[in-house]
Amino acid sequence: MHHAQIAQRAFNTPLMVDPAKALAFMSGLGPRITGQDITFQGLKVEGSATKAAARPARASLFGNDLAQRHQQGGSQPFALIDGIAVIEIAGTLVHRGAWIGQSSGLTSYEGIAAQLQAALADPGVRGIALDIDSFGGEVAGAFDLADRIRAARAQKPVRAFVAEHALSAGYVLASQADRIILPRTGAVGSIGVVALHTDMSGALDQKGIAVTLIHAGSHKVDANPYQPLPEAVRSRMQAELEELRLLFARTVADGRGDRLDVARALGTEAAVFRGEAAVHAGLADDLADPVLAFHAFAAAPRGPHSPSRKGPQMTTTPTDASNPAPIAAQPAATTAAPVAPTVAEPPAAVATAPTTNAGGAMTADAVRVEAAEVAQVCAQAARLGVTIDAADAVTKGLKPEALRARVLADLAARSDAAGIIATAPAAAAAKDSPIIAAAKKAATDARR
Repeated sequence: MHHAQIAQRAFNTPLMVDPAKALAFMSGLGPRITGQDITFQGLKVEGSATKAAARPARASLFGNDLAQRHQQGGSQPFALIDGIAVIEIAGTLVHRGAWIGQSSGLTSYEGIAAQLQAALADPGVRGIALDIDSFGGEVAGAFDLADRIRAARAQKPVRAFVAEHALSAGYVLASQADRIILPRTGAVGSIGVVALHTDMSGALDQKGIAVTLIHAGSHKVDANPYQPLPEAVRSRMQAELEELRLLFARTVADGRGDRLDVARALGTEAAVFRGEAAVHAGLADDLADPVLAFHAFAAAPRGPHSPSRKGPQMTTTPTDASNPAPIAAQPAATTAAPVAPTVAEPPAAVATAPTTNAGGAMTADAVRVEAAEVAQVCAQAARLGVTIDAADAVTKGLKPEALRARVLADLAARSDAAGIIATAPAAAAAKDSPIIAAAKKAATDARR
């Protein structure tokens, strides 16, 4: 439509662009702009790049060379951070997209599947992190990819880090991870399906345009935009959406297990849950800064993968601030000495004793383990109302044991103060102090 404008901007004008990018652009659009094949002179680009630019990557249900194209260039189709493959799931999710990563705000299911397959096949990858920020997308292809993510958990641990949204199709994929980590403002859910119908008949009437649909088969033109939607067609579309919603709920339940069954998934009525409410509803597992949570995941000791659903936990079990869990009643005699809440111990996988090398210095793996444990204690402390800067603690070399003692001391001090405030009036009413009793006796004696 705008080939002339594109030609003006592409030819006979100075450009500041990498030659490989210019080559890829010209290989794809050049013949469309000029109407004929084009050749390249003066561009110092490797022959393999010319071949790659001229031959687009292909994706299909049965085989693709998306990952192979990256590997032939000496790179993996995903970011690799300390042995963790990071697969981005962002923007609108679409079927049949033959590319890796986000492109023009779209991420393709094929691209995600290619990265997942490459991560599972790479012996240097010991875990998979799904970096998710998506409001959803197409139904086609979503459930099959969800099954593949769930199956991947049997080979390598999979974590979903939501920053900030995993809704609808995005949540279908997130729900298949071992655990879902959510920031306080993050949102998940929207377990439902929607279809749009446009009725253009009124606008066409106003413009004096009549559209005649000639068709064979009584349902061939169902839901066409040139006529009002018949009630029978609407009912049939509604039934199809309900079937897809049930498939959605079942897929989520397969991924979440006993944390969110089919009935509870359907019971959300496609609502969106944010932060702590999402954890209480069973749609997420932990509230944490995704960056800290990822580094804790990456710092987990290397070793054989056990397909445990628990994984490194970043927070304590959350409580609903508006309806806190009841605390067991204490006998009246002990109310003046309330017991401070305890900080949960980290999982065994993270709490492994740090190891040292022959010179007595901690190994790199031990440093990562300790840093992860510090981050976990800080996250747990935040849940209990005690603020500790995890990065500052790591920088200063504070040990997890010292941080736990600090948290417990802070909580105990708060509990003692609350106990004094709560019990002092009652104690005074029950019995005067010795000083007050002596003063009263002196006053009585003086009157006599």
